Amino acid sequence: MKKGFILLSVLFIMLLAACSGGGEKTATKKEENEGKNIGAGGPTKVHIMSHFFSATPPSKDSPIKEETEKATNTKLEIDWVSANNYGDRFNVTLASGELPDLMLVPDPFSPVFRQAVDQGAFWDVSPYIDDYPNIKNGIEEIAWDLTKMNGANYVIPRPRPAEGETFFIIRQDWLDNVGMEVPTNTDELYEVMKAFKEKDPDKNGQDDTFGFIGEIGDENMGAMGNFEGIFTGVNGEWKEENGELTHTVFLPETRDALEYLANAYKDGLLAEDFASLQNSQAKDMFKAGNAGIINEKAGALQDYYEQIIQIEPELEFTDLLPITNINGFNPQGPGFAGGNAIPKSVPEEKMKEILAMIDRWMEDDVFILHKQGIEGVHHKVEGDEVVIDTEKMEKDAVGDFNQIVYVSDPYASSTKPTFPEDAQKLYEEIQDERAKTSVPNIGTGLYSEIGNTYLPEFRKKVQDLKTKIILGKEPITAWDDLVEKLKDDGDMKTLTEEINESYQTRES
Repeated sequence: MKKGFILLSVLFIMLLAACSGGGEKTATKKEENEGKNIGAGGPTKVHIMSHFFSATPPSKDSPIKEETEKATNTKLEIDWVSANNYGDRFNVTLASGELPDLMLVPDPFSPVFRQAVDQGAFWDVSPYIDDYPNIKNGIEEIAWDLTKMNGANYVIPRPRPAEGETFFIIRQDWLDNVGMEVPTNTDELYEVMKAFKEKDPDKNGQDDTFGFIGEIGDENMGAMGNFEGIFTGVNGEWKEENGELTHTVFLPETRDALEYLANAYKDGLLAEDFASLQNSQAKDMFKAGNAGIINEKAGALQDYYEQIIQIEPELEFTDLLPITNINGFNPQGPGFAGGNAIPKSVPEEKMKEILAMIDRWMEDDVFILHKQGIEGVHHKVEGDEVVIDTEKMEKDAVGDFNQIVYVSDPYASSTKPTFPEDAQKLYEEIQDERAKTSVPNIGTGLYSEIGNTYLPEFRKKVQDLKTKIILGKEPITAWDDLVEKLKDDGDMKTLTEEINESYQTRES
């Protein structure tokens, strides 16, 4: 691994040296003209590398590509790489020094990309974004904040909804059957889970239900993570107090959450085999009517509804109710999924033209190509209705263009066009309420050198003990012992110092 990083470093030094004598690359007028076709007044040539998820990538003569080129005044050369091995291709491309003009960065916090940034290989776009309103306003502020590195933005985040993150979904019909209201705090939540266990919420006369269903991870709480969040008020591993970050392992509320879950398990409110469940198995159990609460995004509820009505035909879609918050807490998403970066080998003027391309691409009349394709090819208009040929859309891999430029529907995590109108309205209203109390994961993207080696084993150790405490195999005092040991752990102290340094740098 060390040899690999040394080689990568050498290649980057060679790349940067080739660009200039210790500074940015200065392209000749001829090179600039060839890149932008300034003299001919033609389109800007842009070489892009991105990934695809379809069976086959879009073709070189894709009509979507051609229409996008016309709208953005560009000539696109797109290297489509399978998402299955994009990470490897990304690393190889970085090491080669032959970088495209715009490249997808799947993980802006990976050591390899960080190293490239530290060596000056990519543009900081933050000084330019105000000139491109669609990029600035179409990407959540939290996404720009969380992807900062050394106080700068080296990627243009690929936008995703920040609100409507995975949280508790509860069966409203079960609440009605046991005569209870939607819980708003941890005590009420416990009583509801207890009623779902003991009061026959599905009215089948059998003792075959329990409160919550969800799996647990090897290195984290998995679907049960929100139980910690509603006690600690923290989304993620780090809590900020007076400008300082503390790991949640040291919070007394984390201990309270473990006691809460241990009691819930002892009382039969959780699945007996939760520790060995897979995510898909937990979902199947909820769909089968075994539990009344699950951890999920509201936007994913279509499949749940269609499965449940096979056994409970009277179920209304809105009986699958997203809980607004518990103890005033619900998690906020990061607002992005990876990002796009522009290498410093691209001259500044061309870099601006690439930003202009993305900005124009985000306009409704261009981005709609991703949604419905081209009239007469991918859809037809019948009266006021657009009828989409999904087979043709899939054949032309139209959706893969979302991997280059995406415009996020702010309610995409909470609702879908296929939902009934009353469900769409209700879920959007709940998301709006959630936005008032949602908590971001401030630890996203923070870097610690020692964390690369220390955190994986630390997380496994901590989670193993948490699971044993919930199962009743270890007493809660074992948690106290662990916390006391960690207070004197030199690696934990170094981790905390480095994470705080990274946090201060990002906030500056």
